[in-house]
Amino acid sequence: MKVLVIGGAGYIGSHVVKALLEANASVTVYDDLSTGHKINLFAKAAFVEGSILDYGRLEQTMRQGFDAVVHLAAKKAVGESMENPELYAENNLIGMVNILNAMSKSGCKVLVFSSSAAVYGMPEYLPVDENHPLNPINFYGFTKLESERLMAWYDRLKGIKYTALRYFNAAGYDPDGAVKGRDSKPQNLLPIVKEVVDGQRECLLIFGNDYDTRDGTCVRDYVHVSDLAAAHVLAIRRLLEGRPSAVYNLGTSNGVTVKEVVAAAEKVTGKPLPVRYVDRRPGDPAVLVASSKKAETELGWKPRYMRIEDIVKTEL
Repeated sequence: MKVLVIGGAGYIGSHVVKALLEANASVTVYDDLSTGHKINLFAKAAFVEGSILDYGRLEQTMRQGFDAVVHLAAKKAVGESMENPELYAENNLIGMVNILNAMSKSGCKVLVFSSSAAVYGMPEYLPVDENHPLNPINFYGFTKLESERLMAWYDRLKGIKYTALRYFNAAGYDPDGAVKGRDSKPQNLLPIVKEVVDGQRECLLIFGNDYDTRDGTCVRDYVHVSDLAAAHVLAIRRLLEGRPSAVYNLGTSNGVTVKEVVAAAEKVTGKPLPVRYVDRRPGDPAVLVASSKKAETELGWKPRYMRIEDIVKTEL
C-alpha cells in the first residue's frame, strides 16, 4: 500500500502512520505543522509540508500516485468552532473539497476520513449506532457531517470510495513511546488530567456533578488511539478489496464517568488529583456511548484497550 496521510504529524495521525508502517505500507505525511509536531514524524515516512488549503501543493503531492488517502487534518475544538465558524468552514469544508478535487484529478479512489460522534448531537438512544439520527449541535460536528456528505457525492459522481470513522473519545498514547509530541492546548479530558499530574494546571475542572449518572458526572466512551489507528489500516484494506463506501463508529461501548477517570489516574500515579466542580457546559449529554458492532462485523476491528486504567496508564 502506498498511502498519503494528511495530518500525519498530529495526535491521531502519528499513531495512524505508525500502524501503517508496521503493516509494511509506504507512507507519505502531508502536514502544515500548525498543530502537528516534527518530533512525531517517523524516519521511514516521507514528509511534505503543506496545507490542505494550498490546492496546488496538494494536487502536486497526490500526483506521486497513492493507493489511498487518510484525512486527519480538520480543526477539532468544539468551543472554538462556535466562536470562530469562519476558521472551521474554511479549513474543514474547503479543505475537504480540495482533497476530493485533488484525488479526482490524480486518480486516487480510496479515502479514509477522520469523522466524529459529534455528527449525532444529543443521543436519542444508547448505545449510539450508525443508524442514529444525525443532528450536530455544534459547528465542528456540522463540518464533519457535511464532509461525509461531500464524500458521498464524490463517490456517486467520481467513484471515490470512502470510509468515515466516527470516533468517540480518543484517549491514551502509543504504549511503545514512539509518539512523543503532545497537544499544546488540549481539549480532551485525559491530556488535561496529564497536565494536572505534571503540575501544568492547578486542578481539573469537572463540569457538573449533578447528572443522572451513577456518580453525578458525565459518562463517555474512551477508545485508545492505537485502536483507532488499527481501524484505519483495516478500512484501507477493505476499500482496496473493492468494498463499498461505509461509515463506522469507533468506541469500546464501555461508559466511564469523569470521576472514574480521576480514580484511575490516582491509582496509576499513587497521588490524589486535585479537582474543582464547576457549572455544566451547555450541550454536554449526560451519557454518550457507542455501539461498534458494525466495525467489529465488517472491518474485523476489536479494541484491545477496554479498561480505563490501561488507557490512562499509556497517557500518563
